[in-house]
Formats: sequence, structure tokens, C-alpha cells
Amino acid sequence: MINRSEIINYILFGVLTTVINIISYMILTNLLHVDYRVATSLAWIISVLFAFFTNKKYVFKSEKGFMKEMLLFFGARLLSYFIDLIGMIFLVEGLATNDTIAKVIVNIIVILVNYFISKWIVFRQTK
Repeated sequence: MINRSEIINYILFGVLTTVINIISYMILTNLLHVDYRVATSLAWIISVLFAFFTNKKYVFKSEKGFMKEMLLFFGARLLSYFIDLIGMIFLVEGLATNDTIAKVIVNIIVILVNYFISKWIVFRQTK
């Protein structure tokens, strides 16, 4: 059954997570002059922390064990990290795409992957 509230909250917090990821990335690269690969990694950590807390509390309303879910969440999000980093390298170095545009493109893919991982693995409701 489709839970509209869950999907709306996921989209809302997914957008906020993406904004945090992109802004963190831009601050790191444009203001602090950090290499785009390192900035991608640091922005990922910042945004995944935000995503975990908002997904747990507001999207999936999970009350299961904090540490277990956090470890599962970060473990599952490692897939999205590699999609993010490899996508950035491919677009920036392989296709000579502007790094900020590449970051936006890659984040769209990451949002979709993360929803299904969170829904089916991390915050799965047991009956």
C-alpha cells in the first residue's frame, strides 16, 4: 500500500538533504578550495547524517534501535556514496561537465537509490 505521507515527507527531506549536499559541496570547493573528490566525500557525510535523523523521525517514523538503524543506514548509503563519487569523476573528468551541474545530476540518481534502500532495508516495518 502506498503511504502518501511517507512519500511526501521523503521528497521534502530528500530535497533538503540534496540542498545540504550541494551547498556543502559548493562551500568546500568554491570557498575552501577543497578538491572536488574530497568535497564530494565530506558533503556526503554531512548530508547522510541529516538524512538519517530526518528519515528515522519524520519519514519512516521508526522507533527501532538507534545504533542498529544508524549502522544499516550508513552501510546502505555507502552504495550511494560510490554512485556519487564515481558519477562525479565520470561526469567531471570523463565528460568535462561543470562540477556543480554534475553534482545536481548525480544527486537525482542518488535520491532514487536511497529511497528504495531506506524503504526496503533500513526502516523496513516488521509485522
